[in-house]
Amino acid sequence: MTKKISAIWAQDEQGLIGKEGGLPWSLKADLEHFKQTTTGHAMVMGRITFDGMGKRALPNRISIILTHDVDYQVEHERVLVMHSVEEVLDWYEKQDKNLYVIGGGQIFTAFEAYTDELVKTDIHAGFEGDTYFPTTFDWSVFEEVGATRYERDAENPVDFTVRIFERKEN
Repeated sequence: MTKKISAIWAQDEQGLIGKEGGLPWSLKADLEHFKQTTTGHAMVMGRITFDGMGKRALPNRISIILTHDVDYQVEHERVLVMHSVEEVLDWYEKQDKNLYVIGGGQIFTAFEAYTDELVKTDIHAGFEGDTYFPTTFDWSVFEEVGATRYERDAENPVDFTVRIFERKEN
């Protein structure tokens, strides 16, 4: 398997991706998809996203926190704190795991040029929140290669679709 850099996120019908550092919704099936997709790999996120996760390292994954705060520290063997995109990319090149960009908005923008794949959950509803997927993101260089629809049920109050996009060949 060839390793890759992927962005993975969920957004509502208005492009909303977050509320106060966390998620504005609770969709068990989407969280399970996220877990299955990212387990065994590395994730890069901003400090606000990490703080919104309760500053906890997710099991069986490496978490890279990208922050401008040179004094920010996390004492956990599976959490790395880095201060530039170049530092993250250098780490990525020296190991064999996929790298999942999980947010927030500034982190998606920072890694846009390096992203090979997009794993986007479209939530078929609207929510309240404060963080949106970047409207400047260039979708023209990606093509959709797959989609799976999930119907609402007892643990998932709204329908959603997980869509996979790959970067087009030049």
